[in-house]
Amino acid sequence: MLDVLFNKKQLFFLNKFLKQYGVMGLEKALRLYSDMNQEYLCKTKSSVSKVKIGDIYFLKIQKHNISVHTEHDILFKYGTLANELKVLSMYGFMKCNQSCLVSLDKIKTIRRNEVILINNIRLHMSRSCTAKILTAFTGNNSVVNI
Repeated sequence: MLDVLFNKKQLFFLNKFLKQYGVMGLEKALRLYSDMNQEYLCKTKSSVSKVKIGDIYFLKIQKHNISVHTEHDILFKYGTLANELKVLSMYGFMKCNQSCLVSLDKIKTIRRNEVILINNIRLHMSRSCTAKILTAFTGNNSVVNI
């Protein structure tokens, strides 16, 4: 059946990938690919912008004004962080403090009460969010002491 969908070279690399990473690795890779291509809408009264969810580093809120920070731009919208978390949590976003959501994929280092992103931006991490972020970031259920 697979030889109908793939040529010999593709089958060779698929088998090699499966041997190295297993079916769960393939599922994770497919989920990441799918997530990277999902789009997020930033609506204001006068405009609508689309950005790929995989390009978002973090969101910050101040009095219902949300700033969406990407690699190349900062977009703005009106809303609540709770509503944004409902949409973005399935793509690996978590609350890192009362006014900020961060993409786990964009975290480079966690140090004390700080999240350092791959673009070297530093975000404060509140004590109430630390255990959840550490667990998700390390990919296991054990809490790491820092």
